[in-house]
Amino acid sequence: MLLGFVFVPLLGAAIMPFVRKIWAKGSTYLSVVVSTFLVVTTGWIAYHNILTQNSLTLEQWIFGQSIALKVDGLSLVILAAIGLVSLVTAIYSAGYSFHPDSRPGFNALLLLIVTGMNGLVMATDLFTLYVFLEIVSIAAYILISYQTDEYGLEGSFKYMMLSAVATTFLLLGTALLFAVTGSVSLTDLAIGVKSGNLMVQLGFAFVMFAFLVKAGMIPFHAWLPDAYTAAPAPVSILLAGIVTKVGGVYTLMRVILGVFGFSKSFSAMLLFIGAVSAVFGAFLALGQKDFKRMLAFSSISQIGYIFMGFATGSPLGLIGATFHFFNHAVFKSLLFLNAGAVEQATGTRKFDELGGLASRMPITGTTSVIGILSTAGIPPLAGFWSKLIIIIALWQTGYHLYAMIAVFASVVSLAYLLTLQHSVFFGKIKEGLEGTQEVAPVFYWPAVIMASVTIACGIFFPIIIDKLILPVNSLFGLLVK
Repeated sequence: MLLGFVFVPLLGAAIMPFVRKIWAKGSTYLSVVVSTFLVVTTGWIAYHNILTQNSLTLEQWIFGQSIALKVDGLSLVILAAIGLVSLVTAIYSAGYSFHPDSRPGFNALLLLIVTGMNGLVMATDLFTLYVFLEIVSIAAYILISYQTDEYGLEGSFKYMMLSAVATTFLLLGTALLFAVTGSVSLTDLAIGVKSGNLMVQLGFAFVMFAFLVKAGMIPFHAWLPDAYTAAPAPVSILLAGIVTKVGGVYTLMRVILGVFGFSKSFSAMLLFIGAVSAVFGAFLALGQKDFKRMLAFSSISQIGYIFMGFATGSPLGLIGATFHFFNHAVFKSLLFLNAGAVEQATGTRKFDELGGLASRMPITGTTSVIGILSTAGIPPLAGFWSKLIIIIALWQTGYHLYAMIAVFASVVSLAYLLTLQHSVFFGKIKEGLEGTQEVAPVFYWPAVIMASVTIACGIFFPIIIDKLILPVNSLFGLLVK
């Protein structure tokens, strides 16, 4: 069953050249079918292994006993987010103005990056994690610059350079850990790191640095705004919605939980980085005049919340971080979908050239309000509950200052998001935009799907927490040192 998460999208990517010769536009339908398969499969696993048993551990070996793939409560939540974001990206891309000959190539890369993310989430050793992370990175390089314009190439180059630095440190860290323990398995490493060896600590530092760069956390964020802004709209949705968080945030969470555990010094460092990213990301977003660029800095801020919740080292903090991970994937994809719809309808993303679009684009305007309120943490939407859980976890673990910083950053987030909504959708219609109309259904239906998910997760959050997120809590008893 777990092999399907890797080999189904990989097979879909592999047959794209043949699909291109037969029916180029059919490549999009294939991407939608594969993404739907992933969402349905994730739902089936959740139903049969969590809703009925309230626990989950699935493991499958491939290539004999060489590589193991494993799914638990944490990775299942991430797999659900990957499937959902890839599905709305595939649907949105069906109407995007790719050249007919380049559409199959885009869909092949989309499925390839999904293959890499799924494999990364299920990896049980550092080397397998590295291999799948490189698949994700290489596909992302190409996707960012897919339209081969100046800005896309610049954004891709920055991403490639900093990602190469991260990869180098990840390999160095893996090599040091292997030299000490003789293994790259997360289970074996967890036993080997108890020695407190200086080489182990150095390897740990290298690995953590690599993941912080991949996550785009301040001060390693230089690549992120340019990559998100320069990429084609479908790619921005994918990058902001899930790729960055899987490549940097999930990997860090998994390695900490599975190998190193928490210490006071590490928690203090991670809390500081998370708080700085949450606050400065919000203030940097506040000064932006471009729809996508504001959302890019917003992503840095929201990921800061995930880091703060996780860094508490408490079960409640992990639950809040996991729930916010999923919520961020949903509401940030929703807002980037709306940014793409606005650009599609008006030809611009500049706030100075926009205004009053709510009357002309009612569906996009409404879903944008939902995404903004969830991002800002306004009840009863899903973003409110995950932020509240993180703030409570910070307060209960004695990090009162960081809890107040989280509240402050949320207020700043509300300020820049209301600025966005007012600049784009409220007020009088901007001169020259009087003839603007709502985008085609292929562009707004993905936004409706994501808006519905964030509303449903907010309204039914007790069930979501109890049956899907709460089983993640079991990881603490097993893995935290």
